[in-house]
Amino acid sequence: MENETGVSEFLLHGFPDTEELWIVHIVLFLIIYLVALIENIIIITVIVYSHQLHSPMYFFLVNLSLQDLGSISVTVPKSMLNSLTNTEAISYSGCLCQVFSLIFFMMSHFFLLCVMAYDRYVAICNPLHYETIMSKKACIQMATSVWMGGLSYSMLHTGNLFSVKFCSRIINQFFCEIPQLLKISCSDSYVAEEWVLILGSSLAFILFVLIVFSYVRIFIAVLQIPSTQGKQKAFSTSLPHLLVICLFLVSGNFAYLKPTSSTPSTSDILISTFYCVVPPILNPLIYSMRNKELKMAFWKLIFKVFLQDLT
Repeated sequence: MENETGVSEFLLHGFPDTEELWIVHIVLFLIIYLVALIENIIIITVIVYSHQLHSPMYFFLVNLSLQDLGSISVTVPKSMLNSLTNTEAISYSGCLCQVFSLIFFMMSHFFLLCVMAYDRYVAICNPLHYETIMSKKACIQMATSVWMGGLSYSMLHTGNLFSVKFCSRIINQFFCEIPQLLKISCSDSYVAEEWVLILGSSLAFILFVLIVFSYVRIFIAVLQIPSTQGKQKAFSTSLPHLLVICLFLVSGNFAYLKPTSSTPSTSDILISTFYCVVPPILNPLIYSMRNKELKMAFWKLIFKVFLQDLT
């Protein structure tokens, strides 16, 4: 597949081409990928096999882990493969597929964070009607809307990239990233793509306002809880989620709003790594660190498996 300018492949100049740094890159990315894979698979397995965790909050947490697995699998394996085969090439169609998949997982991730904020809002501010509002049917509908919203926006993004003409093949990043692709595109060929970015930014701002509104109401309600234990339990389920939101928003905004450099930049690579590689590792840790129910369910499952092996 080629675009109108005849570009059949791009060259990913994300990392220096010295042998020592290539080895460090492969080893570091392999460790990161395996840790993220193991952590998120454990989260999914524990929640699926623990009936006491079959509640809306953990249902959405499974969806978050699936998104984390998807987003890190889009970029890291291809980067490691290029280093192992001593190449920087990625095909034009492969680049668009990478953009499509990454935008899909990232945007659905943002939608899901908003839904999870709403879930915490209902649980803390309207607990008597929680089971009615967050019914099984409602949760499935919300999760479906999250994935469909990400898919729709990703299709719009990728569809517009087909009309973009590229004047260079060199991408100063270890994966196909929208800001880097727009930097090497010919002038006036990405107007439609800019409008899609504006649409995405507007949508992100609306979702951010809804999340902030939810947490303002949550913290007001938590501060009114008379018992210290009740406050601690409410904060233990809300603060990790808020930390995940801040991590995702800050790193993502830096990556997309920061002016791209004309030469390979360490800061560009670090910022992009922080929003598409680091969250899949940190999210499971953040959610499990202060979550007693999740930790208890994990050890119960380990103990159950151990007993089965003995018998």
